[in-house]
Amino acid sequence: MLLLHISDIHFRSPDCLNPDLDPDRPYRTRLIHDVRDRVAELGSVGAILIGGDIAFKGAPEEYSTAMIWIKELAAVAGCPPERIFVIPGNHDVDRSLIGRTPAIRNAQSAISKAEPQRREREFRTQISDADTARSLVTPISAYNDFAKVFNCQVYLPDHLYWKQDLDLEDGVTLRIFGMTSTILSGEGGRDDTRESLYLSPLQTVLDPLDNVVNLAFCHHPPDWLMDQDDVNDAICGRSTIHMFGHKHRQRITREEGYIRFSAGAVNPDRNEQGWMPGYNLVRVNILGFGQDRRIAIEAHLRQWQSNPDRFRAVLTAQDENVFSHSIRFPGDARGKVHLSETSVGVTSQASAVAAATAETVNEVDAEAAMGDPSTRNLVFRFWGLTSSARREITMKLGLITKDELTIPEPERYGRALIRAGERDKVGELATEIAKRETK
Repeated sequence: MLLLHISDIHFRSPDCLNPDLDPDRPYRTRLIHDVRDRVAELGSVGAILIGGDIAFKGAPEEYSTAMIWIKELAAVAGCPPERIFVIPGNHDVDRSLIGRTPAIRNAQSAISKAEPQRREREFRTQISDADTARSLVTPISAYNDFAKVFNCQVYLPDHLYWKQDLDLEDGVTLRIFGMTSTILSGEGGRDDTRESLYLSPLQTVLDPLDNVVNLAFCHHPPDWLMDQDDVNDAICGRSTIHMFGHKHRQRITREEGYIRFSAGAVNPDRNEQGWMPGYNLVRVNILGFGQDRRIAIEAHLRQWQSNPDRFRAVLTAQDENVFSHSIRFPGDARGKVHLSETSVGVTSQASAVAAATAETVNEVDAEAAMGDPSTRNLVFRFWGLTSSARREITMKLGLITKDELTIPEPERYGRALIRAGERDKVGELATEIAKRETK
């Protein structure tokens, strides 16, 4: 599977609202052209991962403009829009809202000022209270309205992060964990500093299941977190692929048990030192059988150059334009799958593994299983309906209660869609959506 990893697009209003007066537009256009050329060479993109900072100040009009560009990018990449995944960054936070809302400031302060040994408990207390939880996600309301169509919205306490499954090959699942590093971002309306943010152990469970490759996806790298050591240990020990944004520096780190990418920035500030737009294309394959299975990574790092304006390959120390890495398959699955190397044996046994894996994953986590292409497409279509149609369907199927009609739509229907998976009502949901699409 080929993954397109980008971050820090920074659609800034009012500049981005008029294409003829947007000085950053040419770089985004060149990126689309470069992706088109790479896809002609490498094949279609299986999923697009956008690592935060879609907007510049968390304004609704910035997301409206961003969505147009993102859909254009997906089209040239050969990637369906429902295979786009997003997470929030610090620029997706409306800091002005924090500055004028005491409830948000108080909740953030209670968490950040807690003693380290008590911070996890305080964090859980704050996000478990309905009013406080809603305050903490209010600064990313515009982001949530944008992210809901991708089923990547954030609401508390039960959707602090999201997880979605993608099928790789031979019964192996790539499970993406989209983490939220912005709960304390903009505290007091101020800029964030290193070690001022908090992820918490609630987001780093990253359960190491058989035949599942975990991908940790977060805007801020660990060194921006006050719990950085714990986060880094958990991510390194429980996930094979790491993807970060924020730093505007394109990097790849290859270790025995994992590979880590920093996306760089699609649109860094043109006045910042070392300004260099970039993005990553990462191919993930499973090679070998049984105890010899390995995760093969081929990464194409693309970086901007001027005169002539274009993206070019970042070269390895050996002057190669592909960064290759091989990682032994993680977890207990190494010793539990013994496939024959004959073609007949491989086919039949791989099919058996695939069936067993799908059953296990679905039993464990209904939300993750919604990464299935048809289900994600259904989510995309659901959000394309009118608000009244969404309400009518979810009430009819018993996926929301009357009390939940007062909560914001991204949370209300985010819960409803997950319940559809948990209650085996995805088929009924599809039928109801189709009825209203034909009216």
